[in-house]
Amino acid sequence: MRRRLAVAAALLLLTATASVPLGLSMPPLIVRIAYEIEQRGIVYSWGGGHGASPGPSKGTCRGYQGRIKPCPAARTRGLDCSGFARWVYALAHGEDVLGPGNTDDHVRKMRRVSSPRPGDLVFFGKIGKRSVRTHHVGVYLGGGKMMNAPETGAVVRVDEIGRKKGFAGYYRY
Repeated sequence: MRRRLAVAAALLLLTATASVPLGLSMPPLIVRIAYEIEQRGIVYSWGGGHGASPGPSKGTCRGYQGRIKPCPAARTRGLDCSGFARWVYALAHGEDVLGPGNTDDHVRKMRRVSSPRPGDLVFFGKIGKRSVRTHHVGVYLGGGKMMNAPETGAVVRVDEIGRKKGFAGYYRY
């Protein structure tokens, strides 16, 4: 599993630098991988990316409340928001550090930061000392932007963080 993730990360990086907007410095590995995945046009699938290993998978209709009816997830190979974050982090770290859980499970494995850096995760929902109820996650890119798998009918893309309701904070692994 670890070798497979390392090989996948290396292959992604061969083309990632060509698709990443370059500033004065090279973006962090997590951001480069996120941009490479975006270039693939991977579709959103509720529950996608939560198979035995990270990466696109068919989703599930259990718990689906999206606006597209009937639920297309069980026949759609793709990623949901936490499946996307899981895959990016697995490729960057060489192992499945976030695991197959949802956003609530993932945020519990991270620590909150007040000064985010590109590559941190940005969560949406309510995160308290005793309870966690998140509903979305994206990879922070800097400048108020995140890469995410936003909703049924969309592809992995860049969005403004401020356009998503329920900002809960930035977290670092």
